[in-house]
Amino acid sequence: MKKTILTLLSITLITLGGLVQAKPITLKFSHVVAENTPKGQMAIKFKQLVDERLKDKVTVEVFPNSQLFGDNKVLEALLLGDVQLAAPSLSKFKKYTKKLQLFDLPFLFNDMTAAEKFQQSPQGHALLKTVENKGLTGLGYLHNGMKQISASKPLHTPEDAKGLKFRIMSSDVLAKQFEALDATPLKKPFSEVFTLLQTKAIDGQENTWSNIRSKKFYEVQPYITASNHGLLDYMVVSSAEFWNGLPDDIRSELKKALDEAIAFGNQIAAEKAMNDKQAIIDSKRTTVIELSPEERQQWVDAMKPVWKDFEGIIGKDMLDAAIKANQP
Repeated sequence: MKKTILTLLSITLITLGGLVQAKPITLKFSHVVAENTPKGQMAIKFKQLVDERLKDKVTVEVFPNSQLFGDNKVLEALLLGDVQLAAPSLSKFKKYTKKLQLFDLPFLFNDMTAAEKFQQSPQGHALLKTVENKGLTGLGYLHNGMKQISASKPLHTPEDAKGLKFRIMSSDVLAKQFEALDATPLKKPFSEVFTLLQTKAIDGQENTWSNIRSKKFYEVQPYITASNHGLLDYMVVSSAEFWNGLPDDIRSELKKALDEAIAFGNQIAAEKAMNDKQAIIDSKRTTVIELSPEERQQWVDAMKPVWKDFEGIIGKDMLDAAIKANQP
């Protein structure tokens, strides 16, 4: 009897000790941009909120600037459990769903207000779920902003881009976009863009004001055309196995913190788009070209035919919903 009691006490103490010493859940958040970008600030905000609300239960570790993985590898890393959270650009999901190619279509959204309106619509929420059958969980859209085109020569009309080499993300839509200009698209990692521009291995690239400034592309590109021709947004994503395997209360708190952090990041994105553009102009390191309405229409006419190439893949209903989002 005494042995039995002692054994039970030992088991109880061991169990209690295990509970006391239980390690917090570690959540590694990997991304490719600088900490002073909207995505970088969102990740930091998320860590702060989790530290406040889930202290001793969840530890968030943020790895910016491709310290762990580039966007081309991070989704595989999520599925392998090497990281638990990422926010790749929407272009990176082609292997997992082709529906998200909608967001790469040139001149689809008039501005960020239209993009946000569509993303918060039933169709936008449905697109988040298109990666679930591949083992991923879409948790929200994070903005960076509208894209501009930088180059080694001034670009006023589509003809000015003919024959130039442009770095693009790994996207068939973006490849078609530059091919429509008789230019050469080159799929290269984001982390290599500055060096490629500096060494003149490429002639130009497309990006948001935030990325152009934070990565100093404007220092090695003499011209930037303010085209607002495309959207650069991200999907905050986790693996379904990790996310669904979390205790319900912890998952709920993490989602609340993530939603707040995304809203915070999106607000910064809107502010930075204006501030970074002005800072680039003030630097006098590059010339920012403002298109006249007639010049901009030439770019629209040149690029818009790309829509037809992907309408069947994306779905006409989705495309129509996106176009409708431009209406007041």
